[in-house]
Amino acid sequence: MSAHPTLYSFRRCPYAMRARMAVMQSGVVCELREVVLRDKPASMLELSPKGTVPVLQLVDGTVLEESLDVMRWALGVNDPDNWLDMLDESASLLTQLDGEFKDALDRYKYHVNHTEHPQSFYRDKGAEFLAMLEGRLAANGGKALFGTRLTFADIAVFPFVRQFAFVDKPWFDETPYPLLQNWLSSHLESDLFLSVMTKYPAWKPGDDVLLFGPI
Repeated sequence: MSAHPTLYSFRRCPYAMRARMAVMQSGVVCELREVVLRDKPASMLELSPKGTVPVLQLVDGTVLEESLDVMRWALGVNDPDNWLDMLDESASLLTQLDGEFKDALDRYKYHVNHTEHPQSFYRDKGAEFLAMLEGRLAANGGKALFGTRLTFADIAVFPFVRQFAFVDKPWFDETPYPLLQNWLSSHLESDLFLSVMTKYPAWKPGDDVLLFGPI
């Protein structure tokens, strides 16, 4: 068994992004295994047959295969900025994010596979969620989604807003959501986000251990 938890990740996956951000924030050091989604390692599939990232195997053998569970676990170990404080209050928003919004996002981004409606139909469905986020930011002085400092929800939501915005960035930049635009920019430029976006080669058995975290 590894001396560190083992984290299977894919750099550009928004689920994996938010998991890595929480792990980095917590200070937990993991063994990182970068995955190529078209050629998933057998060791990952043995732990989590559904084949999605992230997958985290703890040193006691416990497997976490949902990004929010990885986030909660990491911050449960160490939560220096009290991101978990507003977790209960954010439950409904996170359900909407991972449900209706993610559904619209997938159909908007990969419209070639979802031609039942025009691409703008799915964009507009997703924009309903963006408008709600703008309202939350307005209620908090533009600083965060819950209160006036970053919490769990900001980190959980950010990678998906990022993905949605970059489908058509000129369109996003013209939306009537200036607080959300600034919020997204601040995350994109943050040391935390940049620290988890290093490019690594795909892991294969026998590779040297690659440690991920504030080391």
